[in-house]
Amino acid sequence: MESYRIALAGNPNTGKSTLFNLLTGLRQHTGNWPGKTVIHAEGEFNHKDTDFTIVDLPGTYSLYSNSADEEVARDYIIFDKPDVTLVVLDATSLERNMNLALQVMEMTDRVIVALNLMDEAKKKGIEVNSEALSKKLGVPVVKISARNKTGIKELLDTVHEMAQGNVPTTPYRMTYSADIEAKIEELSPKVRQMIGDEFPIRWISLRLLDGDESILNSLNDYFRREQKRGGISNVSVNATT
Repeated sequence: MESYRIALAGNPNTGKSTLFNLLTGLRQHTGNWPGKTVIHAEGEFNHKDTDFTIVDLPGTYSLYSNSADEEVARDYIIFDKPDVTLVVLDATSLERNMNLALQVMEMTDRVIVALNLMDEAKKKGIEVNSEALSKKLGVPVVKISARNKTGIKELLDTVHEMAQGNVPTTPYRMTYSADIEAKIEELSPKVRQMIGDEFPIRWISLRLLDGDESILNSLNDYFRREQKRGGISNVSVNATT
């Protein structure tokens, strides 16, 4: 039987954990992420005769490594490479939530946006054109209410199709100032030469330009682990790459 891994990302208080509990029921377990005091929640569910393991990433407002929660979420998406990253947004507060979605889309193209709390949005007179938003973002956008269990089948159908490689995406990419874009263009080939194409080169280049030491540590830890497993030679990355 086929099996896939799903990452569940979102800001705090978006109903992300409600969705996780709805999908997994009693088929879940918790612990700590290796070397962290951050809670690790993982569960299983089946849809269309396909097994899925879903990892509930810590609720964060960004992936810029300002906290252990953000580092855990960032590293899972980059290094574990889930088959689908499901980003849960609060439909009543899209402007605040969109920052995280845009960051995730810079890291992976296998993204689905779940507009949760649609019941609350309706009460507040908020309407969201999911088709227009999907076209703008370049990824599927599905309206749901995890609390009321609405839209869940459509969401799972979309997850299933994307996991099987049947949903092409063209995620929206932020365009920065001409100076920053020039520096990204200059740095990216050097980063690619050192770490290969399996990681989001543009996003990592941005983090290096920002002097993000935690991404350097995570990259070097990853390569050390791979070297121990005999997969690759050790690689060292630094901010002056």
